[in-house]
Amino acid sequence: MTALIEFTKLHIRALRWAGMWAFRLIYAPFQFIYWFAKSIVLAVLATPRILWSLPVRTYRRLSRLREWLLVKVEYLQRESQRWSTTFAILRFPYTALLKLGFNPSMAASLLIGGSVAAGGVVVNEVVLTEKSFARGDSGIYSAPSDIPTMWSETFNTLRIDLGSVPVKTIEISDVSVGDIYTGSDLPSGATTAIDIGGTDSASTFLEVGIFTFERNRCDTLLIESVSAHTLIIEENVSDGQSISPGAGTARPRRIGGGHHMADAMVTQSGTYDRIWIQAPTSSVNGKVDELTISNAFTRGGQCYLHDIKAGTFIVRQNEIGEGDGLADKDFTIGTTVTASVIQNNDNVEVTMALPATVSADS
Repeated sequence: MTALIEFTKLHIRALRWAGMWAFRLIYAPFQFIYWFAKSIVLAVLATPRILWSLPVRTYRRLSRLREWLLVKVEYLQRESQRWSTTFAILRFPYTALLKLGFNPSMAASLLIGGSVAAGGVVVNEVVLTEKSFARGDSGIYSAPSDIPTMWSETFNTLRIDLGSVPVKTIEISDVSVGDIYTGSDLPSGATTAIDIGGTDSASTFLEVGIFTFERNRCDTLLIESVSAHTLIIEENVSDGQSISPGAGTARPRRIGGGHHMADAMVTQSGTYDRIWIQAPTSSVNGKVDELTISNAFTRGGQCYLHDIKAGTFIVRQNEIGEGDGLADKDFTIGTTVTASVIQNNDNVEVTMALPATVSADS
């Protein structure tokens, strides 16, 4: 009897287990369908909220990134200002000596005990550096030296005195000249913003292989006493013009010199009250193989090219005018300009005004 009871219990348990798994197998697909449908419904209901909050979360993250970046930038600005102040303090003795009338070399020598480095006087490699034509510093330069023979904080003219040594290249580009900046002006007594040529008082000429004057802005441009083999005048725009060159017999000209010829003098991006390149005041003509004045923005004075003997003389794509109307010839090439070959193309008269002065900080 007991065995029969135990067999019955096992039978009942087996039936219960089989029934439970049969129910699960039948119920599982319906449970999965229910879970999937519920997920779809919840996702659909949550989408508007996600779309609404996404821009806000994105903006907050960008704001945190911006604040992090601004903190770093402000720190670097503070450090830069501190270093600038430090160097100004270190430079003060040198500046004070210049104001007392010492020239740069003497002032530097007094501070460093006469130690002179090749190409310039250097103190701590940073604080005191000799002025340089290549770096765009003003001053009086005896070609082909890159170091000025005279420099002063109150002398803002870029002047080149040519000597007996020929110079391979002189190139001045991307400069501002005259009173183009508020508060700036031409030197006292000067009427020219750019003056390039020989010396009338000594009857000397500037001899040039290729002279190029292009893409410059001038109040007026006067060219006289020029003898060239090839004269190219093209694509200039001016507030009145008088172009009257004559026929000449100048030979083709280039300037050589081999090892006796000086290297190039090149500068750009300087700001000056005047640019002045002149031949020696002796009986020796100044000689440059290639002389280029390009993209000079001038105001307040005349551009004057004179007493030049050139192989090729190019005046191209300049803008000339001071706003006085077409009757006044702001662009003038006089009858004393002669050439064997003359190309006069696409020069146009257009009414224009002087450019406005700008702040030095703009």
